[in-house]
Amino acid sequence: VDVVYILKKARQDVTGCFAELTAERAPEPPQVFTKLHLHFVISGRGLKENQVKRAVELSAEKYCSASIMLARGGVEVTHSYEVREAE
Repeated sequence: VDVVYILKKARQDVTGCFAELTAERAPEPPQVFTKLHLHFVISGRGLKENQVKRAVELSAEKYCSASIMLARGGVEVTHSYEVREAE
């Protein structure tokens, strides 16, 4: 939600966005998460890659309370993105 909101405020023509999550867990109980990776796939018309990068970074570092909370709790949280041109 944050990524799309930031892009729309930047007047980017976003038509879709989804996130793929991969994770690793500790081998022993309680098997907490140790690593999380969020890969954002953003589609739109004429999206500027620098705007997409900025939106993902702002979401990760400032607005996504869940990933920030997990990172502060010792989980390694990483992000990536890809831009797809809408048909």
